[in-house]
Amino acid sequence: MGGGCASTTRTTSPPAPTAVSAAPVEAEPQPATPAAALAAPATPAAPPFQVVTEQFADLRILRYQVPGFEALEPQQKELLYYLYEAALSGRDIIYDQNYKHNLRVRRTLEAVWKANEERRTASTSQQQIDQATKFATYAKRVWFSNGIHHHYSTRKFVPECTPAYFKELIFATDSKLLPLEPGESVTKFLAAMTPILFDPNVAPKRVNQEAGKDLVKTSASNFYEGLTQAEVEAFYKKKINPKDPQPVSYGLNSKLVKDRQGRVQERKWMTEGMYDKALTQVVFWLEKAITVAETPEQKLALQKLVQFYHSGDLRKWDEYNVAWVHDTQSLTDVVNGFIEVYGDPLGYRASYESVVSFKDVEATKRIKAIGDEAQWFEDNSPIKPEHKKKNVIGITAKVITTVVEAGDAAPNTPIGINLPNASWIRKEHGSKSVNLGNIVDAYSAADAGGMLDEFAFDEAEKQRARQYAALAGKLHTDMHEVIGHASGQLNKGVGTPKETLKSYASALEEARADLVALYYLPDAKLSQLGVLPAGGEVARAEYDNYIRNGLLTQLVRLKLGETVEEAHMRNRQMVAKWAFEKGQKDKVIGRVTREGNTYFRVNDYEKLRGLFGQLLRELQRITSEGDYAAGKALIETYGVKVDPALHKEVLARYQKLNIAPYAGFIQPRLVPVVKDGKITDVKVEYPTDFSQQMLDYGRKYRLLPNFN
Repeated sequence: MGGGCASTTRTTSPPAPTAVSAAPVEAEPQPATPAAALAAPATPAAPPFQVVTEQFADLRILRYQVPGFEALEPQQKELLYYLYEAALSGRDIIYDQNYKHNLRVRRTLEAVWKANEERRTASTSQQQIDQATKFATYAKRVWFSNGIHHHYSTRKFVPECTPAYFKELIFATDSKLLPLEPGESVTKFLAAMTPILFDPNVAPKRVNQEAGKDLVKTSASNFYEGLTQAEVEAFYKKKINPKDPQPVSYGLNSKLVKDRQGRVQERKWMTEGMYDKALTQVVFWLEKAITVAETPEQKLALQKLVQFYHSGDLRKWDEYNVAWVHDTQSLTDVVNGFIEVYGDPLGYRASYESVVSFKDVEATKRIKAIGDEAQWFEDNSPIKPEHKKKNVIGITAKVITTVVEAGDAAPNTPIGINLPNASWIRKEHGSKSVNLGNIVDAYSAADAGGMLDEFAFDEAEKQRARQYAALAGKLHTDMHEVIGHASGQLNKGVGTPKETLKSYASALEEARADLVALYYLPDAKLSQLGVLPAGGEVARAEYDNYIRNGLLTQLVRLKLGETVEEAHMRNRQMVAKWAFEKGQKDKVIGRVTREGNTYFRVNDYEKLRGLFGQLLRELQRITSEGDYAAGKALIETYGVKVDPALHKEVLARYQKLNIAPYAGFIQPRLVPVVKDGKITDVKVEYPTDFSQQMLDYGRKYRLLPNFN
C-alpha cells in the first residue's frame, strides 16, 4: 500500500487454488552424502515433515516449519516467546469483531466437542456417525474462519447436521460447560443459539459490498450497532479534515454505537475499555518483551505499542508506527495491533492480528535488491509525473521466517505484508515490506499441480509454469509489496482513499499494487539487479497465471450465481477482464474453446505489458485525484459480474479434481525451558491436530466475556 492508500496492505495466500494429492504432501528430506554414510554407523532417517494434515469442506490444513529458530540467541528466543504469547492473547478479539455472537458459538462448539466425538468414533449407528461427522466439519470451519462466516466470501455457512442433532449434543453436555448467560436456562440458550447457527437469513453476510445497499446495516461484522451507513459517514465527515497533513486513522480501534440518547459514540478497544481483559494480557506479554528487546529502536516501538493499548489514542498508534518503521536493525520483528480494514465495509475499523517473525538473511537479498532501487522504479513508472514521489523514503524490504500468526492472520495467512497503512507516515518515514518465506515454501510443498493441468492452454504454458511459476510468484509478491503499495502520491488536499474511494478503495489499491508488479516483471532492470534470469520466461509465466486466474480459476471460490465481492478477487478479475477487452482489437489475449472447455491464452506479452501500464496510470490517477465515479465504474464494470455459463463450466471441471480451494495452518508451538525461574531456552514443537490446537487455544486464551 502507498500513495495515501487505504488499509489494504496484504497479499493473500496464493490466489489460484492448487491441487493436493489424497495422501499428505511431504517436504523432501535432505539426502546424506555418501562420505557421511561410510564414515558413521547408519542411523534411522528422520521422518519427512508432513505439510498437509487434512482436507474438509473447501479447506485444507497445512503446517509450516520455522527453520533457523534453533540458531537464534537465547535472548532472541525469549523475546519471540513473549511476542508469541502476546499474539495469541488477542485471539478472542477477532471472533468478537467478526460477529457479536461468535464467541458464544465457538464456546458452544468447544463445550459439546467431546460428546460429538464420542458419537463420531464410538457409535454403531451410521446415521449418528454421519451427523457427528457433519457437526465436526462445521466446528472446524468456524475455527478456520474465526466465526460463522466464510473467511474469504464472508457469507454465512450453516451446519449440515440437523438442528435435532445439535439439540441432542446440547442436552448431552454438562450445562456448566455451556456458555450460558446469568440466569439463562439450557432450553432458552438452545432457542437463542439454533437460529444463529442454522438460519441462513440470520446475519447472512459479514461484509457486504453490494452496490446500492446500506453496507453497514447489511453487514454482520461487530463494528457498528444501531447505525446506518449514512450516519457513519456523516459522523466521520465532521471529524476528518481532508487537509490535515498527518491525519490519524479515524475509527481504527473502536466500535461505533448509539447511546441511550441517540448520540453516536465510539467504544474504544483498549485496556479499561472494550476488550480490556484480552488487551491487558497482550500488554502483559509485550512488557516482558520490552525487557529483552534486541535494540533501543525495537524497545521504543514496543513501549509505544503498550502506550497505545493503554490509552486508545490514535496519535500514540502513529507514534508506534513511526518507531516501528525505524527499527530496521533487529533480527526479530512483530506485527501486532488493529491492522487491516477488509472486515469493515466502509474501511475504517481494523481487525486484530499479529505476525511474529525473524529475518531470513539469505532470502532477503532478493527482496532487498528491489527495495533499494525503489526510486528508480518510481521514476520510470508509466504513471503521470505529478503523481510520482520525488523522494521515496525508507522502504525496508525483507523475507521473514514466521514463528506464529494470530487473529485475522490465522489460520488463513497472508504471504506478503506492507506496513504501516498511514500514507503520511509512509511518505515521511518509510515502510516495511515483507515476504513470509516459510509460509510460501509450505504452500509450494503442498502443490500437486492439478489446476495447471486442467486450465492451462497447452504444454508450453504448463512447462513454463512448472519451471518458472514459483520464482515468478515470489517476485510478484515482492514487487507488489515493496514498490507497488509504496508508490505514487495523492494530490494536495485530496483525502485518503477510504474517504474518497470508499468501499472500492481496497480493491483499487490491490489492483494498483498488482499492476506495478506486472508492469515491471519483464523489465531488464530485474536481470541487472540479479534477481531474475534474462529471457522473459519468468514474466511470461506470471502473465499466463494472472490472466488464467483472473478470468477462470478464481471462479472456483464462488458458488454458482454469486458475484465477486472480496477485494483481491475483484482486483484480479478487473485487471484481467479490462486487459482482455482493451486488447481484443490486437488479439492480445485469445479466448479458445477446445473439446467444450474454455481457455485464455496470452498471444502478445509485450502489448499486454503496455495495457498493464495504461491501467496502472489510470488507477494512480483515480487514487491521486480521489475520483470515486471512475473507480466505481472500473470495479462494477469489470470486477463484479460473472459469466454464469463460464462459471458453471469452471465449477464442473474443478469438481473432478477433488481440490480444496483454500488453505490455512496449524501454528507451531513455542515451549520455554525454565531453570531457577528464568527462561534459558525455547523449543519449537509442531502440532499435527488442528482441532486439538483450537480446543487448546480456546481453554488457554479465553479472555473475553461472551458479549462485549
